[in-house]
Amino acid sequence: MKVLVVDDSAFARTRVRRRLLADPAISEVETAPDGVSALRKLTKYEPDVITLDVQMPRMDGLQALREIMATAPTPVVMVSGLTGGDSATTIQALELGAVDFFLKPDTSTPEGLAAFDQLTTIVKQAATVTLSKMASTDEAIMRAAIQNQFGAAKSATRPRRRSLDMECLAVIASSTGGPKALSVVVPQLPADRSTGYLFVQHMPAGFTKSLAERLNRSSDLEIREAEEGDKLEAGVGLMAPGGHHMTVDSRGIIRLDDRPSLHGVRPAADYTMQSAAALFGSNTVTAVLTGMGVDGRDGVRAIKEAGGSCVVEHESTCAVYGMPRAVAEAGYADKIVPLDKVSSTLTKFMNERSKRTVGAAS
Repeated sequence: MKVLVVDDSAFARTRVRRRLLADPAISEVETAPDGVSALRKLTKYEPDVITLDVQMPRMDGLQALREIMATAPTPVVMVSGLTGGDSATTIQALELGAVDFFLKPDTSTPEGLAAFDQLTTIVKQAATVTLSKMASTDEAIMRAAIQNQFGAAKSATRPRRRSLDMECLAVIASSTGGPKALSVVVPQLPADRSTGYLFVQHMPAGFTKSLAERLNRSSDLEIREAEEGDKLEAGVGLMAPGGHHMTVDSRGIIRLDDRPSLHGVRPAADYTMQSAAALFGSNTVTAVLTGMGVDGRDGVRAIKEAGGSCVVEHESTCAVYGMPRAVAEAGYADKIVPLDKVSSTLTKFMNERSKRTVGAAS
């Protein structure tokens, strides 16, 4: 396995190169100081994975990513700092085709230096991604953009139904490849019904807010990062903030906590789904999108036991077929569909519950 490390810091290039070469699965590591140099080396070196710094002179990470995907598509891991500009750019890069990202640690501490080991895991995982699946997602994103070409028609006067007055609660979980998948699913979700939405995307603190803001601009839903004490509302999507688990209590109020990671992640979709099922029962619907690991499997089981419904993304469009596979192999998926069919399937589940509620009322 060959890796190309692109970073304007000579110290960072050396540090990352040494860490990657310590893994026997990685045989060669080439380096480049900026995007221009990286593009020159790309064709000759033919790396399996590229790590790409966000902020660089001459050609920044976003420009370099566009050129890489246009000339020699290769799995890319963005290397990001924890700043507003970096996080927003990183989210955009993930939508443009980057497979994953790595948050630069504080190298002045032993813990920070040890965190570089995580980059090796991310790089090896990126090498398993099939870029042709990502390309099919590009087409779905384009279709979603056309459908929403005039922007989100958010209405300040649209009637809102809060918490327990809502007919349905939808929970959507994703991890690796999730930002790109969400940019397909979210613009097609209906805001003109009595459904509230909860999103769980595996990301560290600081990045989920940028993701929620980008999704908000592309959707008729009002989407924002959740805060402690928020109330569920129809037509509103609340995203679990990075670094915090998100649940909903018996009054429909959002609760955030920092208990230990579950399945190695925080936020964990399992906790969100389990609390949603306890509150909305059979009126809970869920979608599990691309991602590594098994998070969401136990949460979907709770939703199914309560009488709710689940759709998972088909392997053919998943950047990483881990979370959806776990749910499907456990027998909890009502539908397994390609990414561009997830929204319509969720909407069908919502319609079924809306009809059932009306029938019960009459």
